Amino acid sequence: MTTPGPSLRADAARNRELLLAAAEEVFAEQGPDASIADIARRAGVAKGTVFRHFATKEELVAAIVGGHFAALIAVARGLLDSADPGAALREFLTVAADGLNQDLTALQTISEGDSRVTELRNQLHTSIEVLVERAREAGAVRPDLTGADVFLLICAPVHAAGFSPTPHPDLWRRYLGIIVDGLSPEGATALPHPAPEWP
Repeated sequence: MTTPGPSLRADAARNRELLLAAAEEVFAEQGPDASIADIARRAGVAKGTVFRHFATKEELVAAIVGGHFAALIAVARGLLDSADPGAALREFLTVAADGLNQDLTALQTISEGDSRVTELRNQLHTSIEVLVERAREAGAVRPDLTGADVFLLICAPVHAAGFSPTPHPDLWRRYLGIIVDGLSPEGATALPHPAPEWP
């Protein structure tokens, strides 16, 4: 059996990245019902090339969602040793929102049950929990804030901005500012419902 040479492996990796980028764009425009044919056209490859990389549409979606989780894990872990835990948590939320050019809720729903996505999601939650714990210990956030709270808020700025009848690419920053102010211990009142349990 012949082993693919470096150039073939590089071409395959490049095609995979093109497909993921194209798929994310098409899903953002058309929603999760977008066709593989449209994704292949956007990527400039044959439809068969998509299925050589991803056996099913669900596998492609899982790769997109997993890629986002992996990128956020790297950001969170890079901030764990920050000298200012409160600033580190704010930076994480800013980078997370800035990296989301679409609301991934629908795609995450499709990828539910994928073991790799579940593992990455849990790793991300663990990293966020450490960021939140450090910020709590420093008195930088309200004492009842949990990692699950922050995990659920990651998509909130982009999701909120998406409802605007007059969209602007930086509108999410306004809602991120409102969220960050809500994390502050200053003037915090008791929350009306307990934090969700992490599964």
